[in-house]
Amino acid sequence: MAAFEELKAKYQSVLDVIQREGVNVKNLHMQDNKLVIKGAAPTLEAANKVWDEIKRVNPAANDIAADFPVDSSLQQPAKVQTYKVQAGDTLSKISKQFYGSANDYMKIFNANKDKLSDPDKIQVGQELKIPAA
Repeated sequence: MAAFEELKAKYQSVLDVIQREGVNVKNLHMQDNKLVIKGAAPTLEAANKVWDEIKRVNPAANDIAADFPVDSSLQQPAKVQTYKVQAGDTLSKISKQFYGSANDYMKIFNANKDKLSDPDKIQVGQELKIPAA
């Protein structure tokens, strides 16, 4: 019979992934000689990363029980960058700088419709929101 602390130590890398991925742990205990982890994941991708790590530690997963339903309310809002327009800039040029492709300029235009009416008309000194890629 494995002790709770021994199982926690065995699955420490799983607990690290849980923390890194923003999974909210609601319950961590021992039951029927298994480590039981219950919580909620912000995305399916986050939950899958936790499961991948569980399988890496113990492919049989015979000493752990886990449940991480997706709760999208746990998602962190995407960070929005800003950029101050310089002389000679175009949305295509800014897009190339941030996204690696000039063709993604409409992402910037759509994020700034509150201050832009035409993608070809930006002004030096304007602060533009640059959405995540």
